[in-house]
Amino acid sequence: MGGLKVLKETFLMSLPLVGVMAVVLIFIAPFENTFDYVRLAVSYAGVVIGQSLFLFGLDISILPVGEMVGKNIAKIKKVAWIVLFGLFFGLLATVAEPALAVLAKQTNMLIEEVNRGVFIWVMGIGIGIFVGLSMWRIMKNVSIKIVFALLYALIFLMIIFVPQEFVALAFDGSGATTGDISVPFILALGLGVSVSLSKRKESEDVFGIIGIASAGPILTVFIYGMILKRVHGNIPPVDSYDPSTAGTNFLQILISNLGNVSFAILPMLIVILPFQFFIMKLPKKDFKKMLIGIIPVFAGLLIFLSGIDFGFAFAGQYMGTVFLSSDRPVWFKWLLLPMSFVLGAAITLTEPAVAVLSEKLEEITEGKIKQMTIRITLALGIGVAAMLAVVKILTETNILWFLAPLYLIAIIMMRFTPRLFVGLAFDSGGVTGGALTSAVLTPLTLGIAGAVAAGVGHGAQSVLTNGFGIIAFISVTPLIAVQILGMYVGRVREDE
Repeated sequence: MGGLKVLKETFLMSLPLVGVMAVVLIFIAPFENTFDYVRLAVSYAGVVIGQSLFLFGLDISILPVGEMVGKNIAKIKKVAWIVLFGLFFGLLATVAEPALAVLAKQTNMLIEEVNRGVFIWVMGIGIGIFVGLSMWRIMKNVSIKIVFALLYALIFLMIIFVPQEFVALAFDGSGATTGDISVPFILALGLGVSVSLSKRKESEDVFGIIGIASAGPILTVFIYGMILKRVHGNIPPVDSYDPSTAGTNFLQILISNLGNVSFAILPMLIVILPFQFFIMKLPKKDFKKMLIGIIPVFAGLLIFLSGIDFGFAFAGQYMGTVFLSSDRPVWFKWLLLPMSFVLGAAITLTEPAVAVLSEKLEEITEGKIKQMTIRITLALGIGVAAMLAVVKILTETNILWFLAPLYLIAIIMMRFTPRLFVGLAFDSGGVTGGALTSAVLTPLTLGIAGAVAAGVGHGAQSVLTNGFGIIAFISVTPLIAVQILGMYVGRVREDE
């Protein structure tokens, strides 16, 4: 019954996204080949079924571990050990993220020098280190506003030394690392520490952990990019992105993804075993149930990623290129702006990690702030983010002309925003770039960039430098949208 309930919820959450894609691909820019509709339908079924299996397995296997760790970690009392646990579990929760696996594959298609496995672990290390930093901040009662200001000052200072190809990619990777697995896991860890060890003893300290952690992958990818440039020299420009190279046989794609999925899930399985013997000590029946839960996690992730490879990535890339086709009027490409807004908003309402964060907010505020309030706020913010990303690609503007002022606005707004909403805003920036975002919006923007690079547009930049960045926009606009909501809520409370 639990599995059927998850399947129903996943299906219902996916309907806004399916509706938008149906309108575009049936009425505005239909496929030329009927098989492509079959391909997309099979892909959609794979994504829904895979995500349902994945989430169902999480609920009975990996997430209970996170909750138990969160409850027991505070008993240790020693700061160094708690930080180390935060680092360790942040790393392991991240390497299993579906969105990160999708982004790693897309990156490898455009930069052969980037190894998919190494890329995932570089991101995981970044999250792990900064989850540990978040634990330390809570225990030492360091102002979260000061931490965010210093972190982003460091990030924008480092950009001076980073190869251009890795700037937008690093911000994209930051958003992709916090999703269906890491968000509930990290929130569970943070809640245990904040309630037990925070000097203020306030559960709202749980917010901000994901936001701080999201800065880690940006810095580690910056370093990774500088190392690759030192080893391989300049990265050759890429002028095309073709997700169809993944194949048109679903079974073959499924088999090809076995290794990468095993690589993602195995670390979590390894860590559960010693934790059972030394900390959790569950009855054999409960522990066996937890181990069996790994099976649907593995199967769900495998089917989900294969569904994306089979049709979703192709559909996203197709929508990105068809609007810039030479047989279309010049003005037609600007239809991408309203389409990207609706797609971004629809995907945000679909993302499971957004639901997890909004549920936690309603719980902590004792129902004063409803789940739908934060979800709609984020949906509007992400719609604007998707539009800005398309404008950036069509005009071939350097992404820093957008990101620098947006982050500066977000940092300044912290001065006037209630502390709860500061942490929530930066957390929201991390959770909105999930698996479906990577599956649909990233191929869309890479397709647009490919059409521009091919000469339909200006063609001054490669797909690599111009195409990535959608998740970077998605990570920054919630910082502003949620803080606006926070200032409004704070004003209402003052009036009361």
